[in-house]
Amino acid sequence: MKGDDETTLFASLVLPHLGDAYSLARWLTSNGADAEDVVQDACLRAFRAIGNFAGGNARAWLLAIVRHSAYAWLRKNRPAALVTVEDLEAVEAAHAAPGNPDAATPETELIAKNDAARLSAAILELPAPFRETLVLRDVQGLDYREISEVTGVPMGTVMSRLACARRRLVATLGKNE
Repeated sequence: MKGDDETTLFASLVLPHLGDAYSLARWLTSNGADAEDVVQDACLRAFRAIGNFAGGNARAWLLAIVRHSAYAWLRKNRPAALVTVEDLEAVEAAHAAPGNPDAATPETELIAKNDAARLSAAILELPAPFRETLVLRDVQGLDYREISEVTGVPMGTVMSRLACARRRLVATLGKNE
């Protein structure tokens, strides 16, 4: 059994980032219940490894564990597929009526849902390395160094993947207009 010091350390390092962990798992699994399973597994892994945490960015450390847990879960439960989230609330919120974000009309809601579906479909078309880099940067807000830590690739590769992912999204969304 872990000591009180390790439990306290776990609480201070992991618990503040559970929302980000769930968000990343949701993007990687495309399912809320599956994301919860992944985060639970990641938390167990983090708890077991808390004594080995070398300091630094706890958020990047946890998201790396979530990423590894998600891919392990996907290999076990969906060997041939890796998908992303069904809807993008942030895109829908961005289309709220001008001047009053709470006064969405049925038309703006329909437009927002359509845009979210198009964006989600375009993200689904991205190869997994581009998709995860895009999500870590543009959804999770990690910087290049943190993404490099999470994914285990050089920072130049992170920048290249992100640029390529964005170009592909623009091209895909531009084709559909």
